Amino acid sequence: MSKVQQDQAKSSNLAEYAVVACMFAGLGGALWYGMSVSSPKKVEEPAKIAAPAASADAKAVAVVAKPGEFTPPGVTDYPEGPMGEWVRRGEAIFTRTPANAVGFSGNPLSCTNCHLDAGRLKGAAPMWGAYPMYPAYRKTTDHVDTFAERVRGCFMYSMNGKAPDDGHDVLVALESYAYWMAQKAPTGEKLPGAGFKKAGEPKETPTYEAGAKVYEAKCALCHGADGKGQFVDKVAVFPPLWGKDSYNWGAGMHDIDKAANFIKNNMPYGNATLSDQEAWDVATFINSQERGQDPRFNGNLQATAETHHGKFSMYGKEVNGKVLKGL
Repeated sequence: MSKVQQDQAKSSNLAEYAVVACMFAGLGGALWYGMSVSSPKKVEEPAKIAAPAASADAKAVAVVAKPGEFTPPGVTDYPEGPMGEWVRRGEAIFTRTPANAVGFSGNPLSCTNCHLDAGRLKGAAPMWGAYPMYPAYRKTTDHVDTFAERVRGCFMYSMNGKAPDDGHDVLVALESYAYWMAQKAPTGEKLPGAGFKKAGEPKETPTYEAGAKVYEAKCALCHGADGKGQFVDKVAVFPPLWGKDSYNWGAGMHDIDKAANFIKNNMPYGNATLSDQEAWDVATFINSQERGQDPRFNGNLQATAETHHGKFSMYGKEVNGKVLKGL
C-alpha cells in the first residue's frame, strides 16, 4: 500500500469514527470525507481538453431508471481514458474542495456539504438534477447562466472564495463530473428528486429563541455550540454553520427558507426527524448569526440588502442589538 493510500485509509478511519460519534447532525460532507476517493491522475494540459459532452473517450454507462425516476451511474462506473480522469478529478474536488481547489476555496466547506452523498442524493440538489437544467435564466444574476457560471457562483458565495475563470481545469473537472452523472437524464426537464425538497410551512412565526433551543438539542453535538464545526486532520467533518469559515451572506443557504428546506429533509444527518417548525426555527437561529460579507456589497449596507436580499434574509437586519453586516 502506497503512502497516499495509507493516508487515505487513516483519514477514512478517523472520519468514520466521527460519524459514529456524531451521527445525528452535520451537513452531508461528513460522510464523504470518510469515503475513499482515489486521487485522479493529473491531466497535464487541461485547457486543451474539450468540454465533456463531446468526449469520444467516455464509456457509455448503463443506467437503470424506473418510470418517473432517474438513477445516476454507480460510484465505480467511471468512464475510461481521459474523460474518466476528468470525472475522478471532479469528484475529488467535489468531495474535498479546499484540498483540491487550492486558491479558489475560501473556507473549509466542500460541495458535498450541501449536495449530499457526493451530489447523488435525491432532494439534496443532486448534480444529475442540476446539470440538465442549464443554461437557464436566474433571478439572482438577472441573466441566463450556464452550468459553469452556476458553479463559479458557488465558489464565490458558498465557499466564500474566488471563482475559477471559464475553462480553468477546476471548473472543467467539476463540469465533467456533473455531466457524467447526468448523461442519461433528459435536458430541460426537472426530474423527481432534483433541487432541495421543500419543508412544510411553520405553524408559528419562527424565532431566534426557539431556534437556539433546537440547535442546542439537535445540532450542537456535531457542529459545536459556537457553530464552528468539527475537524479531523484540518478537514471539516462537520462543517461550520456561521462565522468566517462558513458560507457568506451571498450564498443561497443563508436564506432562511432554503436552509429550512435542507435541514428538514436532511438533518440531523442520518436521522432527519425535525418537525417543520423546528427546521424553520433552527434555520432562523443559524442564519441570524454573522458570517462573511456578501461579495456584491457596494459600500452601502442597506442598498445591498434591498438589491440582493429578500424577506428570508437577515442581512442588514438587527439581531440582539447588533446589525448583521458581514465580516
